[in-house]
Amino acid sequence: MIVFRDPSEVPAGFGPSVVAIGKFDGVHSGHRAVIDRARVDALRLVADAPRSATTAASGARVVAVTFDRNPLALLRPEICPDSLVGVEQKLRLLADAGVDATLMLTFDRALADLGAREFVEHVLVGALGVRVVMVGADFRFGRGGAGNPDLLRELGPEFGFKVDVVDDVRAIDAGRRVSSTWVRELLDAGDVAGATRLLGRHHSVRGEVVHGLKRGRELGFPTANLSADLEGFVPAEGIYAGWLVDEGAPGDGASEPRSTVKYPAAISIGTNPTFDDVPVRQVEAYVLDETELDLYGHTVEIEFVSRVRGMVAFEGIGPLIAQMTDDVAKVRDELT
Repeated sequence: MIVFRDPSEVPAGFGPSVVAIGKFDGVHSGHRAVIDRARVDALRLVADAPRSATTAASGARVVAVTFDRNPLALLRPEICPDSLVGVEQKLRLLADAGVDATLMLTFDRALADLGAREFVEHVLVGALGVRVVMVGADFRFGRGGAGNPDLLRELGPEFGFKVDVVDDVRAIDAGRRVSSTWVRELLDAGDVAGATRLLGRHHSVRGEVVHGLKRGRELGFPTANLSADLEGFVPAEGIYAGWLVDEGAPGDGASEPRSTVKYPAAISIGTNPTFDDVPVRQVEAYVLDETELDLYGHTVEIEFVSRVRGMVAFEGIGPLIAQMTDDVAKVRDELT
């Protein structure tokens, strides 16, 4: 997938393109429905176009236009929710969903003050050569949120594009619209399995493994501790079954794609209440049956499969070790 950080980076003659616009926070099943529809429209656009050397060679590209942060982080920070994924996670997920290129716009004051018509003219048409614009029914853009699907439809004939408004994706059992808000609610409750159903994949956090207090090693369960500035929404405190995906250390495989290794893991999120010596919530993972694995400095992704239990304080090391042993057994059963 090609990544552009500014419209000026898009080469001349980049289009034609089918553009899906949105925050894409979490790239959940609703977002992927928009992208899947964009891929269908791109194929149709090529099939309906006159045969030419240019069209036959390049076809129509599926492009995601999104932002490096939730616009509310600038416009209404007091009500801005935590993002489900970081920028790098979002780019990977969009690539996995089949997007050909992503324009990751920096949502700063200049972009916030850009008029809706100017956004269409300079970003969608001028840079991307858009032929079809894909949006949700509640999509808003441009200064003061003045732009909406109706305005796009008005501008379409002038600039030569069509508008495709994608209906909400609803969960069959709950009848509720799939949304990033709903995913956050489930993660806040520790229901990572429920979040998986909405996301269509396991929720994850990603960060660098750093040195901790090494208490897990002293107890016989050495853990990989993630840096506090990790990417991704951290679920509720507790013990989880999941996977640790090792992406390697900086510089590994510099001349070729970096290979990854996936390990089954028991994951802990909390402040270590038994010892009460961790000031902020810590994400750490014990790789099953691995006591000598050195992951310091590596970037890892922690995927959450299910919640084993909530976080509690124990009266002494003995009961804690017994519980950790039981937790690992339950994690093993869950993942095998």
